[in-house]
Amino acid sequence: MTTQSTSVERILGFVTDSGHTFGTVEVAYETFGTLNADRSNAVLVEHALTGDTHVTEWWPGVVGPGEAIDTDEYFVVCANSLGGCSGTTGPQSTYDDGLPYGSRFPAVTIRDMARLEHNLAQILGIDSWHAVIGGSMGGARALEFALLDRRKVGKCAIIAAPAFSEADQIAWAMMQERAIELDPNYYSGDYTAVGRFPAQGLGLARQIAHLTYRNDADLNLRFSRRLQDTDYYEVSSYLDYQAKKLTGRFDPHSYLVLTRALRDHDVRTGRSNDLRTALSQACTDNLVVSVSSDRLYTPMQVELLAQNLPGRVTHQVIDSPVGHDGFLTEGAKISAALREFLAA
Repeated sequence: MTTQSTSVERILGFVTDSGHTFGTVEVAYETFGTLNADRSNAVLVEHALTGDTHVTEWWPGVVGPGEAIDTDEYFVVCANSLGGCSGTTGPQSTYDDGLPYGSRFPAVTIRDMARLEHNLAQILGIDSWHAVIGGSMGGARALEFALLDRRKVGKCAIIAAPAFSEADQIAWAMMQERAIELDPNYYSGDYTAVGRFPAQGLGLARQIAHLTYRNDADLNLRFSRRLQDTDYYEVSSYLDYQAKKLTGRFDPHSYLVLTRALRDHDVRTGRSNDLRTALSQACTDNLVVSVSSDRLYTPMQVELLAQNLPGRVTHQVIDSPVGHDGFLTEGAKISAALREFLAA
């Protein structure tokens, strides 16, 4: 039986790219499986924007005993991102005055998240990862993790994620940010201190995002113009359901912090304006996967990343009508690609 544990580590004096110094950062993570004697079987799985450490739950059929990321073979680690709301320090964590950080929580970058996980690896005594794997925001984190020190990454799998966000993704992010900020219960991020919660803003932000996660053809096929009730379309009911699900489990200010980090994601920052040069220190054994119907990060945009990575690069396009969420829903196809890559 695969062993599983949930832990929190404390890292002192962590400095973000924005210049903010955290006295202490708590990092929540889960492990699955057993680290072998020579510590060579560790796999880091990076979650997406609203994901968490429960990787066997949100990636069923991909991670678990006997799956492509086999927890009977590998020691799998999944950490909650900096700025999140599942145990790692974020906007609802307690500040020095005993109140939540709220509006005082600093901007964080994808690179900050990856650097924090390098610190976690030191605590865990893992000098080299067999593989680092992630989809969507998790793919961006996996890429940055490898770029920070490719000597510590044997293989890197980047799924449905580009080298940098472009204008279209920035525009979608802006609308989600505005939806939360314009909710009268937002209070500039200090809603907890006054006993409020901007549920409507977060729900609307999720609905906007979900339209980029699913393909138009998929929505048309599933819902067409059918009504669930008078003047209430089935697709409207579906989007309301997605909003309600997220507002029941996620923090609105964390959503803003993470959305902005992904919006600002660009591996060229601080490295080189030339993409090939910026990626020259990345892992030299890469799997890049795009989803055929993805309209958030199109196959062409993801392919640009694959074309500029060093070493051995395999780019696979997963055929799916779903859209961006295909990296989660097409478990069998993602598993086939990962299984072959990890075993090579």
